[in-house]
Formats: sequence, C-alpha cells, structure tokens
Amino acid sequence: MPADITSQTNAYSNSEIRKGINGSANTAFACALISAIVFFVAYLSQVSSIAAGTPWTFSGEWVPRLGVQLDFRVDGLSLLFGLLISGIGILVFLYSYGYFKVHKGHARLQWLLLSFMLAMLGLVSSDNIILLFIFWELTTITSFLLVGFDHENTQARRSALQALLVTGGGGLALLVGLIMLGQASGSYLLSEIIASGSAVTEHEHYPVILTLILLGAFTKSAQFPFHFWLPNAMAAPSPVSAYLHSATMVKAGIYLMMRLQSSLGGTEEWFYALSIAGGITAVWSSMMALRQTDLKLMLAWTTVMALGTITMFLASNLQIAALAAVTFLIVHAFYKCALFLAIGNVDKSTGTRDFNKLGSLVRFMPITALGAVLAALSMAGFPPFLGFIGKELIYEGTLTIADQPWIIVAAAVAANAMMVGIALTFIFRVFLGGESTITREPKEVYAVMWVGPVVLAIAGLLTGLLPGQITEYVIQPAVSSVMAASAEVKLSLWHGINGPLILSIITVAVGIMLFFSLSIVSRMINNLVEKLPVVGDSAYEFLLNRTQFVASKLTNRLQTGSLSHYLTIVFMAFVVSVAVTLLYHPVSMDFDRLTPVTPFIAIVVFLMISAALVLTFSNTRLLAICALGVVGSGVAVLFLVFGAIDVAITQLMVETLFVVLIATVLIKLPRFPDQTDPAKTRGLRDAVIAIAAGVVMAIITLGVSLTPLDLTVTHFFEENSLAQAYGRNIVNVILVDFRALDTLGEVAVVATAALAVIALLKVRVHAQGPR
Repeated sequence: MPADITSQTNAYSNSEIRKGINGSANTAFACALISAIVFFVAYLSQVSSIAAGTPWTFSGEWVPRLGVQLDFRVDGLSLLFGLLISGIGILVFLYSYGYFKVHKGHARLQWLLLSFMLAMLGLVSSDNIILLFIFWELTTITSFLLVGFDHENTQARRSALQALLVTGGGGLALLVGLIMLGQASGSYLLSEIIASGSAVTEHEHYPVILTLILLGAFTKSAQFPFHFWLPNAMAAPSPVSAYLHSATMVKAGIYLMMRLQSSLGGTEEWFYALSIAGGITAVWSSMMALRQTDLKLMLAWTTVMALGTITMFLASNLQIAALAAVTFLIVHAFYKCALFLAIGNVDKSTGTRDFNKLGSLVRFMPITALGAVLAALSMAGFPPFLGFIGKELIYEGTLTIADQPWIIVAAAVAANAMMVGIALTFIFRVFLGGESTITREPKEVYAVMWVGPVVLAIAGLLTGLLPGQITEYVIQPAVSSVMAASAEVKLSLWHGINGPLILSIITVAVGIMLFFSLSIVSRMINNLVEKLPVVGDSAYEFLLNRTQFVASKLTNRLQTGSLSHYLTIVFMAFVVSVAVTLLYHPVSMDFDRLTPVTPFIAIVVFLMISAALVLTFSNTRLLAICALGVVGSGVAVLFLVFGAIDVAITQLMVETLFVVLIATVLIKLPRFPDQTDPAKTRGLRDAVIAIAAGVVMAIITLGVSLTPLDLTVTHFFEENSLAQAYGRNIVNVILVDFRALDTLGEVAVVATAALAVIALLKVRVHAQGPR
C-alpha cells in the first residue's frame, strides 16, 4: 500500500459503486488531460513569434471603475513557465489516472489538479498585478486542498494548514507590496512597470516595497526562514508532489522574482537579500536531504535546495546569472518531476519509500528504473544531460556575480556535491544495487505511470545533446524577459578546460565521497540538528501555539457574555483611537461660523443633561427608566426642530415603547445597587466613558460642520439615480442598487433569523409532542 495514501484501503468493492467512481473519474481525467493538451499546444503555437520578440497579449474589461482589466501577456518568461506547467501537467494527469485507478477521491483529485494548473497558468500570464495576485491566492487555496487531499490523515491536515498559513501570510504581504509597487511606478501593468526602469528603485518607499514583495516570494518558494513548510507538504499524494515541486506552486515565487528582477533588482538590498537567503536555503536543505531515509522526503529537500540556488542567482543583474537561473529551472523541472513519479511507482509497487529496505529494483521495474536513473544522472550534473550544462552555468555564474565570489562558490559546490551524493543513492542503493528486504515481489506499473518519468528523463538527455533548439526558442526569450533587454545566449556541452569544469570535477569527487560515507554524514547532521535550539518547523509550532494561547486568553477576557462589558470595550476603544488621532491631527475650530443656539434648544439640551445626571445617580430603577425616556424624547425634539420629522416620530415611538415595556417588567428585575455596591462604582465609570465619547463626537461633528462640504458623492447619485438605476427616489435607489450587497446582507440576516425561529418552533413542537 502506498505510504502517502492511507485512505487507499477505502476503495470501494461494490461493482456498481466502482463503476460510478470510474465514470466520474474518467470524466474529470478527460477534462483535465484535454485542457492541458490544449494549453500546451496553444503555448507551442506562440513559440516562433515570441522568440522573434512579439509577445501575445489580450485585454478585456473586468472592473473598469477600479481600473482593473483582464490583461494577459505571454512573453519569453511566461512561455517557459506555460510550457512547463501544461506539458508536465499532461504527464501528471496521465500518471494520476493510473496511480489512483479506483480510489474514491480520484475525480476530486483530477478536478483539483486541473484548477491548480489553471491558477498557475493565469499567474504566469497575467500582466495586471492585481490579477496576478488573485491567481497567486488561487494557487494557495488549491495547493491547500491538494496537500490535504487525504483529509482523514492528521499529518496531511497539519501540513495543509501549515502551507496555507505560511504562504497565505506571505500573500497578504505581497498584496500590500504590489499595491505600493503600482503606486510607485504609476501603473498596475507589469509590462509598464518593467518599462519604467529604475523608477521603483529610486522611490522613497522602495525598501518597504522590496521587503513586502520578497516576503510573498520567499514564503511561496520556501526560502529561509520559510523553508520548512515544503518538505512537510509531502503528505500530499505523489502526483501532487511531482506537480507541486517541478512546475507549479513553489515556482510561483521564483517566477515573481524573475519577472521583477529588472524593476526591483540592481540594488544592494536586492542582492544581499536574495544571495543570503538563497545561499542559506541551498546549503541547509542539501544537508537536511542527506539525513533522510524516505526517498520522497529526500527529494523534497532537494527541491528546496534548487529553489535556493535559483534565488541566489537572481540576486545578480548580470546576463550569465539570469541564464544560469533559467537553465537550472528547466533542468530541475525535468529531473524532479521524473524522480517524484518514479518514487511514486516504487511506493505503489513495494509499499515503502525507505531506501534502506529497497534495492536492485531494476530487475522488477526496468522501465521505471530507466527513467529514474537517467533523471538522477541529470540531477547529479553528469554529461551529456542538460543538468551538466546547468551546473556549468551555475559555476560560471558564481564566479561572475560578485567581486568576492568565494562564499557563493563554496555554497554552490557544497550544495551540488550533496546533490551528487543523493543522486548516487537513488541509482546504486535503490535501482541498480543494494539488497531489498521487502516481503512482496515488486512489479512494473501501468504504462501511464512510467511514461512520465521516461519522457522527462529522455527530454533531459536530448536537450543536453542538442541544446540549440531549446536555447533559441525557449531559453533565450526567457532570459531576455528577465533582463528586460535583448539577450544572445548559446549553450553547449563542452566549453574547454576552465574554472567551471574544475569546480564540476571537485563537485563529483566530493559527492562520491558523501555517497560512500552517507551513514556517517547523516549521523553528523542529525547530531547538529538536535543541538540547534530551534529549527523552522519547531519555530512554526511554537509561534502557532503561542498565538493560540494569546488568542484564547484574549477571547476569555473579552468574550465574557456581558453586554455592558462589550459596550464598555467598544466605547473605550472608540474614545482612545479617535482621541489619539485628533491629538496628532487637530480639527480646526472657527466658532464664529457656528449658528447661535436658540433658547428653546438650550432648554431641551439642559433637560437632557439633567436627565442623564439623574440616570447616573439614581437609586431606583423606575426613576432611571423615566430619566432615560426624557433623554430619548429630547433627542426626538431635536430631530423635530431640525426638520427630520420622520426620524423624530420614529425616535419618539421607540422611546415610548421602550419605557412602557421596561416598566411592565420592573417587578422581575433584581434590586438596584446602592451607592456602596461595586456595581454603582461601575456606573460612575460608565458615565465617565459616556462623557468622553460625547466630547469626542462633539469635536468630530464640529469639525465636519466647519469643513466645506464635498458634494461629489451627492452629485454622483443625483446624476446617475435615474440614468443608471431608473429610480427617482434617490434614497431607495442607493439602498437597492448602489448598496445592493449591503441590502442583500441585511435580507440574508433577516432570512437566517426567520429560519432559526422556524427551527426553534419545530423543536418545541417535537418536544411537546402531538396534542
């Protein structure tokens, strides 16, 4: 049984139910596969024109009043990601069809994977940054559902929640950063932001914009210190893991950094933020990969390493760095998806992913072994695979992107050497060598499950042998998009004996030593991790627990069930927040412009103040209620004086009804507290809060009254009430049309209350029984 699908045992045995499952799964599979093929062909059709420098664009209305359009633009970078997302999507859809077969959640998985693919395609094709953010959050939501696919598994639910909180939190920061970016550049179109050149980097808010956007990118692409969530997402099924790591979710942050490199890069802040975070991520994740025995978890940490390496190269604004990042992006997509799918096959066939229990699987699973071995060789960077070219470019870039590159070179060599050790582990301890200790005999999987690893592995080999086509039509346009300038690049297997080749030889040598001493190195890393005071996952757990603790304490303190307590908190918060604002932004008071108060109004106000004082110091409940009625009636009189007759009548009716109803239940109320009762002291406190709130409201009212009235909104409703809403009663039109959602909410509340009353009546009837 596959270890990552604990609910596999719930597959239905009844033949009719299984037919229903297969029918819905087949429909979902057909829709997903056809969609992926259509998008892949559509992107392929644009290869020539985009390589010639003509991007594909589309613009349509969406929210024109807010200036938000459905703006899509496919250039070299979007084309690269679109081909990877849709092309690998085809193989993943095929694989998941065979992997789940009669699983009860098969159809749900296919629909979720399709939604995931569409969200990613929308993200990389969006030209409007608000539209980009919407697709960004859609990838967060769909990945949450995919990681938590096996929702009956506690670990899957925890991992899905962790991914949602980390990437969702980064998404909120990204939203603010994108809005500030649009304001700073004067446009919300990515193409125009990129064309603005250094306008953003020279803006006074550039450090804040950069921090917020990098928070979104780092959380999405699992960069230090947010690296921990991605390996935990291995609770997802193997098809999801393969898609998530190779072409979708985690590459979204990389895409964003590539897209904005020309606008936000070129500064010390950008360089140090990306190089430090990327370097730490690459080295640390490589070490963490070496200590794993679960092949899937080992691959997950190597994904974090690859993301860190790409981030490290995006720190530089040199063409060689962009070329290294783009090439390694393709290399990683090919071998990572192939290896994940191959390990899924191993898990499906053997029931385990522990490489200590596996060995010589080539005898039982020759086709899967072929794809896995070829992919592992590309991951290790052996010639003639594209992975070798990618590694050469990495070293060429590290020797170029800094004046003192040795720290970056050392990080790259260390990370790549560990990758070699891991690749050799896959090859010689799982497939070509070792002794298996599993009890059942493995067998080769369905063709739809091995076609993905084989196709991707061969793609890595062919693009390494013949890199010309992919360079001209895919890599060069993508590099030009990252650089926001025309780029001329050329890839080849042999560049002569030079610095990168020497570093590659050193890398292979160190990687071989790591492979033969893997157990020793693993123990050393385990000891190191155990001695560390805190690591990413434990820090997340601590913060989550403390947040829940504080929230619990705060809720217990605020949610007391006392209405007076709630009102006290609300009015205190109002007084404090508004008073502080008024202190920093005083309201100008030109009292000469105020209309004198008439003697009648002065008498009414005096009676209201007197009644309020009686209410505060009253010893009898009847007197307090009568005083409260006087205050309410005084308010009604003031409404009447100022011409609000309908409001005055409503106020008077409510006050009269209130006094009558309260008076009728006086006999049921508890004794009124005396002056020495603590409750009476609370009454004095409430009086002070009420006076403070009244003073603050008086100041606000005076400030508004003395400020010239802006009639823009008034003119808007006067001009559009009849023209757009076909109504002459402006108030009704505002409520029904211009504030339709508000009115809909009120109707929903009333309808919900009515349903609750009906439910309570039914419960009472059932409890009493028939009469």
